[in-house]
Amino acid sequence: MIELRTPGEVDAMREAGRVVGRALAAVREHAAVGSTLRDLDELARTVLAEAGATSPFLGYAPFPETPPFPGVLCLSVGDAVLHGIPTDQRLADGDLLSVDCGATLDGWTGDAAVSFVVGPTADPADLALIATTERALAAGIAAAVPGGRLGDVSAAIGAVGRAAGVGIDTDFGGHGVGRTMHEAPSVPNEGRGGRGLRLRAGLVIAIEPWFTAGGVDGYTVDDDGWTLRSVDGSSGAHAEHTVAITEDGPRILTLP
Repeated sequence: MIELRTPGEVDAMREAGRVVGRALAAVREHAAVGSTLRDLDELARTVLAEAGATSPFLGYAPFPETPPFPGVLCLSVGDAVLHGIPTDQRLADGDLLSVDCGATLDGWTGDAAVSFVVGPTADPADLALIATTERALAAGIAAAVPGGRLGDVSAAIGAVGRAAGVGIDTDFGGHGVGRTMHEAPSVPNEGRGGRGLRLRAGLVIAIEPWFTAGGVDGYTVDDDGWTLRSVDGSSGAHAEHTVAITEDGPRILTLP
């Protein structure tokens, strides 16, 4: 069932989203050469705890065969693009790191992600991939307006990705957000404009393009049951915001 949120509920979701934004900003500031992924996860736990929020990621197990997720962040390095587990892996100069974070506050949830390069050395191809992903996110958000269709959001994301020649997969993508992290509707990262659910004020969705640099669609899953990697070993990038559709246009809820 798809639920529409009142303006007051959207304001409450903004508070949860603000916590997510602060956690991502803190992680980006402190991610450095030599930092471990576990260090960054502990930092995010502190930000959430100080805000009185909990993590919808920690212990999440969507299927009986899926091990509970052990962190409050998904931390994906290099050819890992989604759902990377916080480990003792140390970051190196030039690593492309994707960070996904959620927070639940007063019963409402926010979800967002950012990708960036660690250290002073950056591969221009990685920077281009991140820029493409961020442009796709902006295009998807711009299409999230009352009277449009859900397919307009998907088409906008996919158009940016295809123009840049990146790999796209629609198995994992955006989704509704509310009392829980994953709600209806699904928001694929590619689709046909003018199709799908009619967008109405009060709908809150996570818009989250993720692309791989090699231009090959698809992914593999590590033995940990979580980490998704590009099929060709190329870098991956992920960008996400929780967005409320309002009569005045899209409202981003997960800025710091």
